[in-house]
Amino acid sequence: MTTNRAERGRRPAQSAGPGRPAGPGTAAGPGKTARPGKTARPGRAPRPLPKGDALFTPGASAGRQAIERPSAAPLLWLHQLPAWLLPLLAAGLLVAGFALRGWGAAVALCGVAALLSWLAALSWPRLTAQGRVLRLAAIACVLVAAVLRA
Repeated sequence: MTTNRAERGRRPAQSAGPGRPAGPGTAAGPGKTARPGKTARPGRAPRPLPKGDALFTPGASAGRQAIERPSAAPLLWLHQLPAWLLPLLAAGLLVAGFALRGWGAAVALCGVAALLSWLAALSWPRLTAQGRVLRLAAIACVLVAAVLRA
């Protein structure tokens, strides 16, 4: 078994050229080939979390915790994506649901309804009565459209 402890103080070796193995410590790593024109890209800095004290609802019931805890990791993952990506994907599913016919349309619209339901369930404690009714109406409309398209 080998370690890279002896190489820590040295400068990384340069690639021998396109298509040739890169030396240890380069962007391609040991035993891999460096691509011409590609340099090591530092990781993108994560977006800061929204302001607030807690990720979970304080004093939540067991049912609420059963929704929030499994949703925490996907929400944090979605938060790191570009802000325009999720609405674009939802709009794409909605357009596909209205452009297609049959089961394909129903599956796309049920995907939109599932996404809306998940987000509504997570935001439920902070919603007003009017907001709750509007979210339920939107989900019901998408599900009715899915049944009609199937």
